[in-house]
Amino acid sequence: MKTPAGPTAPLARSSAPEPGRTAASGTRVAWGPVALFCLLWSSAFAGAKFGLRDCPPLTLLTIRFFLAAVVLLALAAWQGTPSRPSWREVGLLALLGVLNNALYLGLSWTGMLTVSSAFTAVLISTNPLLIGVLAGPVLGERLTARKLGGLLLGLAGVALVLRSRLGGMHEDPHGVWLVTGGLAALVAATLLYKRCPPVSGLWLATGVQALAGALALLPFALLREGGQPIAWTPTLFWSLAYMVLAVSVGGYGLWFHILRRSTATAASALHFLMPPLGLLFGWLALDEHVAAMDLLGILPIAAGIWLTTRGPMNKRVSR
Repeated sequence: MKTPAGPTAPLARSSAPEPGRTAASGTRVAWGPVALFCLLWSSAFAGAKFGLRDCPPLTLLTIRFFLAAVVLLALAAWQGTPSRPSWREVGLLALLGVLNNALYLGLSWTGMLTVSSAFTAVLISTNPLLIGVLAGPVLGERLTARKLGGLLLGLAGVALVLRSRLGGMHEDPHGVWLVTGGLAALVAATLLYKRCPPVSGLWLATGVQALAGALALLPFALLREGGQPIAWTPTLFWSLAYMVLAVSVGGYGLWFHILRRSTATAASALHFLMPPLGLLFGWLALDEHVAAMDLLGILPIAAGIWLTTRGPMNKRVSR
């Protein structure tokens, strides 16, 4: 399963239906939560860009993850957990937190110092295509002709956007490589989650991952950015509040709500909207340049992801 730009941590198993299994018969998700989830998820990179104006990226992420961990673990304590997680479970969640939070967001946010939030959202949204390629050797999932066609379509769309951005000198190549590294970390975390899914509750699992991400980033933030000033402006406070409450807590809460009431395939279809919405937020909030080729590239990306994720997801082929 994918996650754009925000604390894109894989969801832990709880009362949600298994991937590929139909939810309760006749149950539908109201359009209100669906629309709100799409807006929160796709706006995460633009919201981060505001905070990066006043605070270095690793420092900002460290503060964000510590605050998110406090809120999420408090929610877990309030909700109550049936059993204490084992040390193996804690270790798995910590590794997922390092991949999803420290590496994925640390690299992509650092890359956003020199590339636009819209481009970052588009590049990160291609992670289903990479997962489709790696799911066979790692998870034993079969790569069908339909999925292969979707991968080729998606890669063609990415090539169009990259050609437009790099050829027109809109993006810095170093920043592109950093965002690509963040994408690789997100893909690795998703595959690890599918291979070894956590059994802890939603709030506990995401809270531990947020705390692990903060602890992993703290020494790097102190070494690289310890002497850099932080401007404690209202914009920074609003950016932090939005990323912690709206994205880390609200976004995951809505995603869990949607998963409980629909199949994983239907829920994943929402991510088709993330690239165009990411470009829209970058244009509206930050006045970032959006070229016609960017919009043209979105079409095969969305079609490719749709073809790749159609049908039951995460279904293993018996070995």
